[in-house]
Amino acid sequence: MSHYAVNFACMKEKIISNLRQVHQRIEDACKMSGRQRSDVTLLLAVKTVTPDLIRIAIEAGENLIGENKVQEFSAKHAALKDLTIERHFIGHLQTNKVKEVLKYVTCIQSLDRLGLAQELDRQLQKENRSIDVFIQINTSFEESKFGITPDQILPFIEQIKKYETLKIKGLMTIGLLDVEKEKMRPSLTLLREIRDLIYTQKNNNLKDLKLSMGMSQDLELAIEEGSNMVRIGTSIFGNRFLGKEIWNENLIS
Repeated sequence: MSHYAVNFACMKEKIISNLRQVHQRIEDACKMSGRQRSDVTLLLAVKTVTPDLIRIAIEAGENLIGENKVQEFSAKHAALKDLTIERHFIGHLQTNKVKEVLKYVTCIQSLDRLGLAQELDRQLQKENRSIDVFIQINTSFEESKFGITPDQILPFIEQIKKYETLKIKGLMTIGLLDVEKEKMRPSLTLLREIRDLIYTQKNNNLKDLKLSMGMSQDLELAIEEGSNMVRIGTSIFGNRFLGKEIWNENLIS
């Protein structure tokens, strides 16, 4: 057996083991919170993950992946086109990349400004279709992170409702990451409180909004605070190398 085959076999075993551990963490967190396991979906955050490693996870039973970079979609899509995969875009989306990303995704989780909504609507009207969106909110108030501020959410929703091509399905945040877990909780709690506030508004026709929050470091807290979708990369695929740097989803926005 070649050196590559041995390494790949080891990586396959590791990814499958990691998936089991992540699912167990989700199940344990749901039990601790008195929630049903079916309330929480696992999204694989696959930034920089190669198609062969993604394939391992999909063939192990996963079917939802999230990309941060538009340029990664094309090559990965071609390599994985024989598999049934749902794709979400979870990174910051530039308006000049909208047409390209719409070729691949069923949901944009990072809608954070009116200009992006307008461009999405323009392209979707050309294609005579609609798409699911999550509104990204900066609940940690960090300048390094994208997302609208919490006080903008109600007027922003009213603006987005004007576009029939955009179906608001939930809210997304990247919570504060800290070595002290309780310091991370307020930014997660806030997203749930914002959703509850939306529900109280008159003439509100938004029901069952999902919360996309929680990554490898804070998924238990996120589930406790009401997350319906956790975006996990590092705990499944390990740290990724980007040139001279190691990429860890918990260390960046």
